[in-house]
Parts: sequence; C-alpha cells; structure tokens
Amino acid sequence: MRKKLALFLAVSLFLLIPFSSINARALSDEDITAPAAVLMDASGGKVLYSKNPHEVRCCASITKVMTLILVMEALDSGKIHLNDMVTASEHASSMGGSDIWLEPGEKMTVNDMIKATVVASANDAAVALAELVCGSEETFVSRMNEKAKQLGMKETVFKNCNGLDEDGHVTSAYDVAVMSRELIKHKKIYEYTGIWMDELRGGKTQIVNTNKLLKSYSGITGLKTGTTSKAGSCITATAQRNGLSLISVVLGSESGKQRFKDAAALLDYGFANYAMYTPKTPQKAITEIPVTNGMSESVKTTAFVNDRFMIKAGDDKNITCSVKLRESLQAPVKKGDKVGTIVYMCGKEKAGEYPVKAAEDVKEMTLTDVFGIMFRFGYTGK
Repeated sequence: MRKKLALFLAVSLFLLIPFSSINARALSDEDITAPAAVLMDASGGKVLYSKNPHEVRCCASITKVMTLILVMEALDSGKIHLNDMVTASEHASSMGGSDIWLEPGEKMTVNDMIKATVVASANDAAVALAELVCGSEETFVSRMNEKAKQLGMKETVFKNCNGLDEDGHVTSAYDVAVMSRELIKHKKIYEYTGIWMDELRGGKTQIVNTNKLLKSYSGITGLKTGTTSKAGSCITATAQRNGLSLISVVLGSESGKQRFKDAAALLDYGFANYAMYTPKTPQKAITEIPVTNGMSESVKTTAFVNDRFMIKAGDDKNITCSVKLRESLQAPVKKGDKVGTIVYMCGKEKAGEYPVKAAEDVKEMTLTDVFGIMFRFGYTGK
C-alpha cells in the first residue's frame, strides 16, 4: 500500500508542475533563481552560461552520477555484468531517504540495481552496487574521489556514494556538469535515464523517475535529480536536439518545481542560441606532397573531418576554412604521419582543427636501392 501511494503522489506531483519557457535569447541571472547553475555543451565541454559555477555546495543524489560512472566502467571492463546477482548487505539495507526497501540478504540483478539507482534514486541500491564493485562503500568512495581528481573536479569531495547529507560532502555546479559529461559518454546509461515508470521484484515494486522533465521537455535524455535539507532541490539535466547535446545543472533551488523550471530555461537558451556545424573535408587537403630521398617522388595525403563543432545560431555564414600543408617531406614517411592541418574559423575564433595525414608509406632510398635501380635500367657508367 505504501509503495502504491508513493507512486500515486509522484505522478500527481508531476501533473501539478507547470513548465513555461522564458525568452531564451535574454537569459540573465535573474531568470535563473537557483543560487548556482551551469549550461555546458556536452560535445566539447564549453560553458555556455554560468551562475556561481565554482561555489562549493551540497548536491544530494546528484552524487550518484559519479557512482554510476564507476559502475559503467566496471561493466565496460567486464568486472561486473548486468545479469550478476547483487546481495544487499546490512549496511546497504540501513540507508534512509529514497530507497527500494532492500532487505539484508535480498538479491537483485545489477541491471535492476542500476535501474533503481537511476529511476528511483535508491540510496540502498547505490550502496549495494558500490559494495559489489569495490567490496565496501569506503573503498568505492575513495575511487570516486580519485576519479573526480582525474576529471579536474577541484571543488568536489565525496563522503558517501548516494548523496545523503554529510559534513564535507560537497561539489559545485561546474563539477557536476563535468561528471555528467563523463557519464553520458557511456551511451548505455540513456537506457536507464530515459525510463519514466518501471517495475522491480517481478512487478511487486513500481518505480517512477524523479526527473519530471522526461514528461515535459522535448529532447530530454536524463539525467539525475537530488534533494536534501542541506542541498535544496538539485538537477543535472541532459537533452539533445538537432545533434546539439546540452547539460543543464541547477543546485540549491527552493523547490522541485523551481529546479525544473530553471533547468528548462537553461536548455531553452542553449537550443535557441547554439547549433552544431558539420564541416566537410576540403578537396585541396587531398593532394600529393613531394618527398626528398624517397623511393617515391611524392606521397598522397588523406584527411577525414569526422566530427562536428558547436557555433552560435546563424554563424554558419561566418565559417571559413584553411588548409596548411608541408611544402615537402624527408623520407622515410609512414602512413598516418601528420603532414598538414585543416582549420575552421568562425569569425576570429577557432572552431575546429583536423589533421591531414600521409595516405601511404614512402621508404627512404638507400645505396642498395640506387644500385638496384641502376642495374634494372642497365646503367653501365659509360
């Protein structure tokens, strides 16, 4: 009965939340009511808007973004598998706050534990996964902090793996955007963050996603919410439209309703003012470069512009492209050697840079090679 009531209240709460868009081209700090926020381009990591981005704050269950990074890495490495069974320990079962009411000794697959962590923000499931990956939550948290340092998250210190309030457990809006960007590199996470409602324990437990933007925002793909008395209402939201992928982070909102409104406003601003540009490989990058002292007089070049870059909306007319190639090369030349550069500029700002490479090997001509050529053509010296 308690589970069905919780589900009913969650759905009812969603229906009462009105989402409205502000003028996306006039975003200001007054429009974003949260004390700290960041909008980041997921592809390149560029910050498009920020408000107190490095202010140290609590982040509640946004913590689970880092927990999920380590779980995804363990899956990728083969250390754990989705069908592995996870046994809930006394410690995992003792977690308060959001949970799925794990009993000590209860078993559940890794897949269901991830689903519970992402969709229901289950603190007990997060701890159970941490213990599976590292043997204890303490060791896992140490790994979380190591990963944070690797990612350059300077304002972050983790004290637990689920985000329950604890002295010294802090981060910043910028750091949250950085780790969110790292998590969505694991594309499989979208299979969980996009779930609105699902079931566990063979249908006995129903779960509903805490991210209400899934039902109200076009292009939303995730990612994680969090709320505690110290952190306030927080969210890191990811969305994609027309190839543009954005990360919107809001920390310390006064209410869940306000965090969703702020997150949506940030995303609206990003999609209205930025776009992805798809460059083409310039024909003059595909040519031949003279080779000195080589078995061939020249080497063919190759270039492949295989990614896109972000520009301000409407700036495509200001895109220019230049190709710089080496005038000549000294043998030996190996296939794949960099022999030039393609540079795309948007006005005075560099937008993208791509290498031009040698398409083949060119051996250095040796004395033996010279005599071989002379013999082949019948040179006698007379």
